[in-house]
Amino acid sequence: MSKPIPIPRIEPVEIMQPGTSSCQGCGHGIIARNAMKTFGNDTCFISVPGCIWITIQRSIPLYWTGTSFQGGAALLSGITNALEQKGNTHTNVVAFVGDGGTADIGMQGLSAAAERNENFFWLCADNHAYMNTGGQRSGATPKFAATTTTPVGKASRGKKTWSKNLPFIFAAHHVPYIGTASVGNVPDMVGKIEFAKDIYGFKFLQVQSPCPTGWGFDPSQTVKVAKLMTDTGLWPLYEVVDGEFHLNYKPKELKPVSEALKPQRRFRHLTDDEIGQYQEMASSRWDELLKLDGKSLPI
Repeated sequence: MSKPIPIPRIEPVEIMQPGTSSCQGCGHGIIARNAMKTFGNDTCFISVPGCIWITIQRSIPLYWTGTSFQGGAALLSGITNALEQKGNTHTNVVAFVGDGGTADIGMQGLSAAAERNENFFWLCADNHAYMNTGGQRSGATPKFAATTTTPVGKASRGKKTWSKNLPFIFAAHHVPYIGTASVGNVPDMVGKIEFAKDIYGFKFLQVQSPCPTGWGFDPSQTVKVAKLMTDTGLWPLYEVVDGEFHLNYKPKELKPVSEALKPQRRFRHLTDDEIGQYQEMASSRWDELLKLDGKSLPI
């Protein structure tokens, strides 16, 4: 059985203020605005260079600080330990970091913090590339995606490998909470934050955030593209609570992956065979996740 998501309780008072330097249609604003209201005012936010830094740095009146690309987990660890030394166990300590600062440059420190079960919440706003610096591939970039460092041409079909399975990587650290979310399903994202924020220890939520600029679609279609990614099984919504896996969104029937891939310019070069590889990957992974639903992960 799927684990039910608790009813979201979003504070009516806005924390994120109007005005941002984000691109038109950026999914990060949806993430930040709703996540901040859910975490509430008693929160310390940090970030590292990237699109999410641009989104929030001038838009929140709460305590916020930033650090180097590789230093996010170390900074969070220092803050949460300092608060505990002062007897403060109520303030949320939260990172808003992109996929580059999570999957690649920040991975070493974040893995160490997960192994120590540091008491903070890491929210990865995942737009599948280093969009802030021109759209270079990251460890979270999907296979065949065209980026500035994985172009499409005679000798290249885009990125050569599948993206890292970040939730399962961190679940293998035996931490208390792991989840995936999407801007296409805000109630699910908010419910997961509300449920997990008071859990003691390391919390990790990877939120898919479509990028009109880097993915190549009309800025008005951000939420629609995000929904297509979940409805096709390309971005399953699930959580791992104390090692037990739960699918949180199960369509009666998955849509063909082509419905999600074709609207994105970064995939417009795909052949029928390459789309078939995506379909096989999504379908087989979905079957595996269905078998895991309600069970402890074998890690």
